[in-house]
Amino acid sequence: MGHRFEFDPENKILLMRVEGRLTDEALAALYRRALEHWAATDPSAGISDYSSVTEWAVSAELIRKLANYDPAVTEPAIRPRIIVAPTSVGFGLSRMFQILGEAKRPKLTVVHTLDEAFAVLGVQSPHFKPLE
Repeated sequence: MGHRFEFDPENKILLMRVEGRLTDEALAALYRRALEHWAATDPSAGISDYSSVTEWAVSAELIRKLANYDPAVTEPAIRPRIIVAPTSVGFGLSRMFQILGEAKRPKLTVVHTLDEAFAVLGVQSPHFKPLE
């Protein structure tokens, strides 16, 4: 599983792109990395893009556990967070996370494409730069 974080300084959007096989261990590690990057960039919104995930080897148990954690996002009632998950499995697991964590993450949205995510945020031409 590979991943990278990018940031659009003009629109203040943190973007996490994930590719390959996604496992419970990898997803838990990504959650921790997202906390670090969120704190470092203080974005207005965040996008987790799972468009390039080739296999979802993630358990419903981990999804429930993560949904009960405090959000990686500061001010979750104000700052939108979007999950991009085009596959049926990824979309279903993402919706499960959204529903179970709705009280803690009221501005979380799940969409099928990155273009849909940009539309939700009202952004037309973001310019992302890689983060280390």
